[in-house]
Amino acid sequence: MNYRVSRRHFLRGTSASLAALSIVPGHILGLNGATPPSEKLNLAMVGVGGQGRVNLDALAPLANIVALCDVDERNAADSFKAYPTAKRHRDFRKMLDELDKEVDGVVVATPDHTHAAIAMRAIQMNKHVYCEKPLAHSIFEVRRLVQAARESKVSTQLGNQGHSSDSIRRFCEMIWSGVIGNVLEVHTRMERSLSALADLKMSRQGEPVPAGLEWDLWLGPARFRPYHSCYLPRKWRHWRPFGGSGIGDWVCHLVDPLMWALDLDAPSSVVAESQDYDPKTQGETFAAANTYRFEFPAKGKRPAVKLIWNDGKLPEEVIPELEGEELPRIGALVIGERGKIVYGSHGATSCRIIPDSKMGDYTRSEKTSRIPKSPGHHKEWLESCKSGKPAGSHFGYGGPLTEIALVGNIASLFPGQKLERDGRVGKFTNFPEANQHLKPEFRLGWNV
Repeated sequence: MNYRVSRRHFLRGTSASLAALSIVPGHILGLNGATPPSEKLNLAMVGVGGQGRVNLDALAPLANIVALCDVDERNAADSFKAYPTAKRHRDFRKMLDELDKEVDGVVVATPDHTHAAIAMRAIQMNKHVYCEKPLAHSIFEVRRLVQAARESKVSTQLGNQGHSSDSIRRFCEMIWSGVIGNVLEVHTRMERSLSALADLKMSRQGEPVPAGLEWDLWLGPARFRPYHSCYLPRKWRHWRPFGGSGIGDWVCHLVDPLMWALDLDAPSSVVAESQDYDPKTQGETFAAANTYRFEFPAKGKRPAVKLIWNDGKLPEEVIPELEGEELPRIGALVIGERGKIVYGSHGATSCRIIPDSKMGDYTRSEKTSRIPKSPGHHKEWLESCKSGKPAGSHFGYGGPLTEIALVGNIASLFPGQKLERDGRVGKFTNFPEANQHLKPEFRLGWNV
């Protein structure tokens, strides 16, 4: 019998049995109601600095952390020290091969360009996967992961933690209540500029690889280039081969509430406007500021929706519908037929109808809430692993959400050109040159 399959079935069966009991003895639950070690999943963490450490600390009380993997010992040193009993690895492939029978789930918190390679390897080995946002670095990778997760039936969760918040549920219920009527247009803003134009010349000079960093493993599927400190630990999002700039970083937070409330499909068209665009550099980095104008097709009784995304240091946008309000530095304005809603980042924080005088038109009752509360983003995933019930931001949901950013980044290579798409097949229909960017060129041995 395959060990990992039988273990999963045991955990799910145990969870279901306990749920059926009205009174569970304390010695079964563990000290103070904590989950006993025998019922905890064994997790391997890939990328344990930065957001990886946040995930690690959130999951450690709920699961057994059996392995930590990071290609950069400098970035991972504190995590290695804090979790001394976990086995240490640099290469996730060797880790999974060595600990196959000991690992139930894998958590991926590496730079964007390596998400798909790690998550796919884990899924193919029948492991549950929690992957930080965005799900992948290309539309090809997103669709491969969504398909693989669906076929394998492993439990998945995208790391857009706001999806498990109460504020996103409040926003959805506001929209569904009809208080602002059908949504017609949305403006989003992310003020940070994630461009490396200033570092471009310097990056080509190269630097010696520092001790403790496995540079070739860090590059993973990306084409080889000399190391330079302008890429990491925190600036890799500024570079096209590794990250997705502001839209890649924030779509999974800012557009998540709209995706859920409006049941958005893939955008049918997009046009990008870029500040300081230079075709000689845009294959390497991003413009200093961008505006993306997406169109989403009508669905059911919902009309078509326009989404205007702004990132970087753009001139202040004049939006008459704000009625004197200020758009959050990271947030959105949702314009409906009969009213407007403003919300902030990470699951519609500070969600409110404007002007304030209209807030009285909507009341929310916990007793009539249509969406069950989440136990928390990480715990929700763990419960999904045991029960088989999909987590809220499973890859089938998080994949299409990620794809919005990827479509925008392709459009930014062709500023001013309206790109029309067939969302079902994921290709551009009126500008074939854009389809060359659906799938990256993987280094030998790194195909997804």
